[in-house]
Formats: sequence, structure tokens, C-alpha cells
Amino acid sequence: MSVNDAASLRGDWLFPTQVRFGCGRIVELNEVCTRLGLRRPLLVTDRGLIKTDVARTVIAAATGPGVAPQVFAEVRENPTNVEVEAGADAFRAAQCDGVIALGGGSALDCGKAIAVLAGCGGSLWRFAWPDHEAAQSETGVFPIIAVPTTAGTGAEVEASGIITNPAIPIKKGIVHPAMLPKVVLADPALTVSLPPRLTAATGMDALSHNLEALCVVGYHPMADAIALAGIAAVAKYLPAAVREPGNLEARSQMMAAALIEATAFGKGLGAMHALSHVIGAMIDAQHGLTNAVLMPFVLAHNRPAIGDKLALVAEALKLPGDPFTAVHRWILDLRKEVGVPHTVTELGLARADFDRVATLAETDICAGTNPIPIAAAGFRAILDAAA
Repeated sequence: MSVNDAASLRGDWLFPTQVRFGCGRIVELNEVCTRLGLRRPLLVTDRGLIKTDVARTVIAAATGPGVAPQVFAEVRENPTNVEVEAGADAFRAAQCDGVIALGGGSALDCGKAIAVLAGCGGSLWRFAWPDHEAAQSETGVFPIIAVPTTAGTGAEVEASGIITNPAIPIKKGIVHPAMLPKVVLADPALTVSLPPRLTAATGMDALSHNLEALCVVGYHPMADAIALAGIAAVAKYLPAAVREPGNLEARSQMMAAALIEATAFGKGLGAMHALSHVIGAMIDAQHGLTNAVLMPFVLAHNRPAIGDKLALVAEALKLPGDPFTAVHRWILDLRKEVGVPHTVTELGLARADFDRVATLAETDICAGTNPIPIAAAGFRAILDAAA
């Protein structure tokens, strides 16, 4: 598909917030800021992205009559409450009135959390699941605009964010209804410069969200149907996005798959994410990559409960033979094709930490919706298989 053909992949969606989707739509950022009444938005991004042409393009697009963006570019791979607190301080010092969250899931989650803390004050952890209910009625959260530069997390269209508490260490889900961005500018052209390894990792994250959401227990035919569409999109377009960084059709379809997943995983996630959250907090591993490594091992552990769901996947992807075996083999082949390591020890997780990871994973928000009940012993078994 040519650049001109990719221009047809464009639209305005309510999914579940306003999404302006299509190549080149970043030029609308100043108008979006103006419409939301933002004059001094804080652009939140990471230390690497701020040095790129992508960040310069976004800052230029935001800047204009009546809008002077400020910048906080201290987000880490797995953002902690330290960065959120520093961002909230920077927000107040610059007298900002909203947040532009720019980047992958880390920057988007950190930006959303900064909007909460800058507006509500106090401790961030009162918004953390499972003790978040009392704080959900608090007002004052500043408006958020999300500008994703990866296709994988779905953070741009969810009212929560994952923040690490390094003192434990553990990742916590920060939840508030006003964390849902007011507008998402989903411009696939912003992902073209993403290196192949990050394209692969974030794309596998999109797969993990869609696949794990499909497999969790619960009757949600709408989520199941859209998850299958997301899985099919990843199967078709992720290899092309990795091989051909400038392929705008592949980039567009992968960004759409990431938006799809966020609707699907409203149904829940499971052991893949419970383990990934802990491992990411412990060794600062990239979240999508950790999910990709764990994926076949979690599926094998959950096999007794997910046969019917993997039959749907096998049918959608036209994989012959026993459905579980076919899907499992397809995932292993896809991981190899896009350059995903095979084991958790290759990621840098030490065997000596397996018991601690398993114990912490048992308390994660995603553990309770795994397709089969799972406790620390089950998580340890998955880690042993994935070593």
C-alpha cells in the first residue's frame, strides 16, 4: 500500500473516547488544545523520545496562538511514583492546565498519573487498586490528551495506568475515571521511526492483550469478537511492520490493533500480565517483551480451560490441526520471526528470584481473572517452564 493509499485509513471514533486516527493528524494538536481550553499543557514524555524528531514535531504541532506547551521528559521504562511526583511538581511550578502524554505505555501512564496527582494532591497510592474506591469521586484531575508513538499498550484509551512502587518492588494499577484521555491523536506516522525491536515488543504486547482477554472467563461476546479481530491484525501486519518500518499500512493496522485491545481487555487479563508486572518492576524489563516471552508458557499452563477460545483463534487464522497445538506453534514461530527471546532468564530474571516473583504475582490485579485459579505455586511452575 502506498502513502496515498494509507491515507484512506483515517477516521474519527468514539472508542471509548474521542480518537482522531490517521497519518498526519498530529497537525490537529493545537486545535485540540484550544478546544479543551489548554494554554499551558505539560508535555510528558521519556528521556529518549524528547531528543527525536517525533518529539520536535509534536511540540511544534502543539505550539501556536494561545498555546505554549511546557515539557517534562523524565519518564523511565517502567515509571515509578518518583517520576509522577516530580511531574506533578513540574506541572504546578509551570502553572500548567492539562497534560499531553506522548510516547509508549510508560509515558502515557505516567502522564495520566501526573494529571491525577497534580489535580488532587496527596498520596498517589490511594488511587491504587484494590484500595482505590474511596478516591474515585475526587475531582480536580486535569484534562489529558494522549499521543501514542507505539502500537501495543492501549494505554491511550483506558482510565488507568501502571506505576511501579520501587520500595517493594511492585507495579500498581492507578485508577480514576478522569484518567481517560479527552482526545487521542493516533497518528501511525509517528511510529515509523520506532526501532524493529520495540516494534516487535509493543506489537506482541497488543497480541498479549487481545489473546489473554479472549481467554479469561466471563461472558462478553463483544470483547471476544473484537479481540479476535485484533489477533488477526497482529498476525497479518506485525511481521511487515518489523521488516518494513516505513510501511504505513502495517503501522496503521497495528495502531488500530492496539486500540482494539483496550476494548477487549476490559473483560480482564490473567497470569501473563500478573507475572509481567512483577518482573518489569523487579528488573526494569520492557513490558511487551516480558509478555511475549511468557505467552506460550502461560497458555500451556491454562490449556485445560482455554481450548474453546484457542479454537476460535485457530479458525480465524486458518491454522490446521489441533487448535491448541496450532496456536501455540504459531506464537512460537511469530516470536522467532520478530526476534523475541525464548526464556525469562534471557530477559535477565534470576532463578533465585522466582519464588519472590511468584508470591508478588499472586497479589496482582490480573491474577484474579486468570482462566484457571492460580496462586504462587502455579506462577512458580510457569516460571520454571519459562526458564
